[in-house]
Amino acid sequence: MEQFQNLLNTVGNIVWGPPLLVLLVGTGIWLTINLRFLQFTKLFYSLWLALIKKKETDDHPGDITHFQALMTALSATVGTGNIAGVATAIAIGGPGAMFWMWVTGLVGMATKYAEAVLAVKYRVQKADGSMSGGPMYYISNGLGWKKLGMLFAIFAVVASFGIGNMVQSNSVADAMRSTFGIPAHYTGITLMFITALVVLGGIKSIGRVTSVLVPVMIVFYVISSIAILIMYAGHVPGAFALIFEKAFTPTAATGGFAGAGVMLAIRMGVARGVFSNESGLGSSPIAAAAAQTKHPVTQALVSMTQTFIDTIVVCTMTGLVLIVTDTWASGRNGADLTTFAFSTGFSGGAVIVAISLALFAYSTILGWCYYGERSMEYLFGLKSIPVYRYVFIVFVGVGAISKLDVVWLLSDVFNGLMAVPNLIGLLGLTPVVVKETKDYFAKLGSE
Repeated sequence: MEQFQNLLNTVGNIVWGPPLLVLLVGTGIWLTINLRFLQFTKLFYSLWLALIKKKETDDHPGDITHFQALMTALSATVGTGNIAGVATAIAIGGPGAMFWMWVTGLVGMATKYAEAVLAVKYRVQKADGSMSGGPMYYISNGLGWKKLGMLFAIFAVVASFGIGNMVQSNSVADAMRSTFGIPAHYTGITLMFITALVVLGGIKSIGRVTSVLVPVMIVFYVISSIAILIMYAGHVPGAFALIFEKAFTPTAATGGFAGAGVMLAIRMGVARGVFSNESGLGSSPIAAAAAQTKHPVTQALVSMTQTFIDTIVVCTMTGLVLIVTDTWASGRNGADLTTFAFSTGFSGGAVIVAISLALFAYSTILGWCYYGERSMEYLFGLKSIPVYRYVFIVFVGVGAISKLDVVWLLSDVFNGLMAVPNLIGLLGLTPVVVKETKDYFAKLGSE
């Protein structure tokens, strides 16, 4: 078993090595240039569409509203990466890693936009009336590479049981046990029950729940973070100065921090940024394809805000709390470091992190169940969906009570492998994305 773990660790390092990270960021830059920096020029319009504008009418094709599609995608991306991932990036790469997370998020917005355009354009309506879309469809129907589309679907199904299921339920069980003393099997049974209540109802049920749960959990975490930043208000300007300074100069060893060069800051910032917002991995366009909309660009603009909210807002909150409380150099790592930072900020901080971690992880389970079932349906048809859902629910319980060293490693590998066929699809279909964008704004300007 130890040899197998070492093998997986080696494969994971290769998959998530510099070539993939360069390809992920490079694709974002390529799309940013081709779309004329759309994520900056249309950001406020996108936020208005996502958070203020009334929903599309029910006669538009799709299963759920723009907002529900956005919240379903956010439910899957706002997860342990926002709490543990940011802490890992800064604990290893130093404060400068935060800057490179921002860069990854900003260029990733263009990637997320392109994914959603293609997801809606190439989606198909199934015999039961539901919509299916995502990389497997735009790779197969757009590029005409059906085997590559199938490969993405296989990677997504496997990843859904790891990063989208067992890893998340294990994180919840660990947080509940360490903070409140709740045994793991109690957490596992509870998670199975509340997961079943939602996912057995399909995307409409998931959309309804996430449209309430996700805003509440994000607001709760952000307000808690802002409360600490207010108490440490005098340290906030210095925190930003440190982030920008250490993005381009090495961070010296201090306290429990071993020191880090610029390249390590870049690598950790990019890797954890991608892990958090999933831009380029191809997961969230599966949810975007279910949105009620007449034009792909409308939903794509909404989907683009997902990366902004996840990385520029939520991840920034975690990073600033770590830096202003001066806990980032304590030698701790992951969720333990974030818990220590919040506890330093004020009494009860550990409870806030535990609750946030539980909500973030549970919401991720809901979102990824939909990603997995649609990938399963692509491979084996509609009849496979009920079977997938029940098996998925069982694995939620298994994950809560298991040691997941191998599962973590497998999840990392397959999560990264999803990006390869998706990025090929995005690069190959860039002209389609550009044309759809020009057509949409030309029509919008003439109205």
